[in-house]
Amino acid sequence: MSYPGKRITIHDNRAICAHAGACTDNLKSVFRMRTEPWIDPDGAAVEEIVATIRKCPSGALSYSIDGVEHRDQERPPMVTVTNDGPYAITGGIELMDVPFGDGASREHYTLCRCGQSKNKPFCDGAHWNAGFRDPAK
Repeated sequence: MSYPGKRITIHDNRAICAHAGACTDNLKSVFRMRTEPWIDPDGAAVEEIVATIRKCPSGALSYSIDGVEHRDQERPPMVTVTNDGPYAITGGIELMDVPFGDGASREHYTLCRCGQSKNKPFCDGAHWNAGFRDPAK
């Protein structure tokens, strides 16, 4: 879904959101929980919105300015095991024989680690409801 504003359009792909909270925790004036529409593209300066979207680990968020979509970043290839959540993939690591949905980033995405995602191998945030926790260290 797209949320057009005066200077920026924010794109949100709920099917691949890992619910990491990078948006709602960092920019509550734009990414508003329990409010419809939940995204207000005019709720903060464009620079703040871009910085927050760049923190999205799953690739669910992207943005367009002047009709040009910005989805991917230049980052080194890396796989990160997130705390009580999915594997976060960055840097364009190729995922073999797996179709990516429309609008999904191939540069960064999250992979299910709890086994509960309905969008496997991608994370859909189901670990929250499943109560997934890393083994005690």
